[in-house]
Amino acid sequence: MSSPTETVLSFCAAWSRLDIEELLGYFTEDAVYHNMPGAPAVGRAAVRRTIEHFLRGWRRTDWEVVATAACGNVVFAERIDRTDTHSGKHVDLAVVGVFEVADGKIRAWRDYFDLASYTRAVA
Repeated sequence: MSSPTETVLSFCAAWSRLDIEELLGYFTEDAVYHNMPGAPAVGRAAVRRTIEHFLRGWRRTDWEVVATAACGNVVFAERIDRTDTHSGKHVDLAVVGVFEVADGKIRAWRDYFDLASYTRAVA
């Protein structure tokens, strides 16, 4: 079984393939995804809807993991998410993701970023 850090690094790399089924395979059934400052998506079905919403607008994305730190099953991943949208916008977004991993699956994921930076980039 992969370590929590290996699971998170593999998950971040998987985003470049924009494959919803592959991405959902990383989550527990009762997973929670909280993309700050929005409301949390609770349960795999809600996580699916949230990810599908992102993927509909994206032509390409690549997540560069700059640094990680782990304490037990909790992994912090500092990233630069580089995304090209279908509307022709390019976004380089600095993000810190906090992941709780259980039995090789993501049970909780919280992303922290500056919403104003993202809004300016896609405006």
